[in-house]
Amino acid sequence: MSTIIDIAEAVKEELNGGEFSQAFTAERHYQPVFELKDMKTMHVTVVPKDIEMQLATRNSSQHDCRVDVAVQKKLESADLAEIDGLMGLVEEIAAFLCRRKLESVPNALWIKTANEPIYAAEHLEQFRQFTSILTLTYRLLS
Repeated sequence: MSTIIDIAEAVKEELNGGEFSQAFTAERHYQPVFELKDMKTMHVTVVPKDIEMQLATRNSSQHDCRVDVAVQKKLESADLAEIDGLMGLVEEIAAFLCRRKLESVPNALWIKTANEPIYAAEHLEQFRQFTSILTLTYRLLS
């Protein structure tokens, strides 16, 4: 398998081994796109995003691999408490993965996490669906 796929699988495995305030099973996909009727249950999807390679030293290269973790759910009522709970879950996931060693890719070093968008306003407006994306960056040297 490719390096970025290994990292995406490792992130999925870590998430599925963690404990969070709301239950979910993370899955790996290439696109976190689902039918709206299927969004009544929580979807946490790990998606390989990109790799940036550059020179690290004369004899080694640095690979920065980014994966997205999408948290999506159709809202029951769209009230503040429901959205606040989902925002809290996204922060829990970010904190859980922060500085965490990936068991199956131990040489991958967590560099940063970005949460952009914090939520997709157009999904709330058009579909009454919460969507938030974490972008995780892991560095490998070779």
